[in-house]
Amino acid sequence: MSMDSSSATNDSLQLHDSSTNSSFPEYLYCFIISPSSFIFIGFNITYTILLLPLSIFILYHGLQQWWKKQSSSSAATSHTDSFTYHTAIIELVGVLGCLISFCGIYKEDLNILSVGIPVASFILNGETLFYVLTCVERYLAVVHPIIYLSLRNERGIRIRNISIGCVWLLCFVGMGSLMIENLFTFMDLSLLISAITIVSFCSVSVLCVLIRPGPGEQVGDRERVDPIKQRAFYTIVTILGVLVLRFAWGLTRATIYLINNSNNCIIMISVFWFYLPSSLALPVLFLHRRGKLLCKKWHPSSPGGPQGMPGAAIPHDQDTHNRSQ
Repeated sequence: MSMDSSSATNDSLQLHDSSTNSSFPEYLYCFIISPSSFIFIGFNITYTILLLPLSIFILYHGLQQWWKKQSSSSAATSHTDSFTYHTAIIELVGVLGCLISFCGIYKEDLNILSVGIPVASFILNGETLFYVLTCVERYLAVVHPIIYLSLRNERGIRIRNISIGCVWLLCFVGMGSLMIENLFTFMDLSLLISAITIVSFCSVSVLCVLIRPGPGEQVGDRERVDPIKQRAFYTIVTILGVLVLRFAWGLTRATIYLINNSNNCIIMISVFWFYLPSSLALPVLFLHRRGKLLCKKWHPSSPGGPQGMPGAAIPHDQDTHNRSQ
């Protein structure tokens, strides 16, 4: 539904502070007029049901691992796991924003929505940036394993922590920019273009390594294809697919806004739904790597047992990289 018809919008809204309506960004009205409000309510319910228990479980598992490492000389937390834990925290922030937004929609109160929507949108930049970091880490592990191994020491942990800090900073900047719609759109467009470029390059580079014949393999010899490489290939293709879907729809929304200088409410709200599959990718892969999601019964003779599942099949060290060559 278009926001151009201000008279129709005013007739459909029952605002508490009608004298200050003009102080709110135009996009907020999309959340309390139908049918876009119903689309967002449906997303709120689905997102909360899926991501709330998933994020809590991941953080609980991470806390357990932290306690174990405190009492032993275990290796430091991997970079990918660190990104996943921070993503889980961001998802919880998103759930809080969804709950606040639901109250604002129910009361048709733009004051509440002006708090809830920026908090709910915290996930937009956070998820995107952590997916970029995860793809870069995977690219280094597979394509440049020597460099990757050199980053598993204190220097690499320092770089990782600085990167995570920058992600959180950009999340807060993006949340604040929502109150200036043009600024948010330009920032979002720049982030999406950069993200889709980096993610596509890293994923395609990893896929090229995986499809390249390794020692003892011949081109076209499908019977001798390493099952770990095959599962890794399908996993990365799936991840790339959901991320391209996410970025493409975000670019569509930003482009339409820049062309029309106005929001199409249904397209804008639909962005959240197109982002949902990618929101599940990192948490689900994390649980696969930990053997917490057994989709089918694995035979003991299967390569790697539970660790041979797609989430664990993506190379993260030198030995796995050698198997993929």
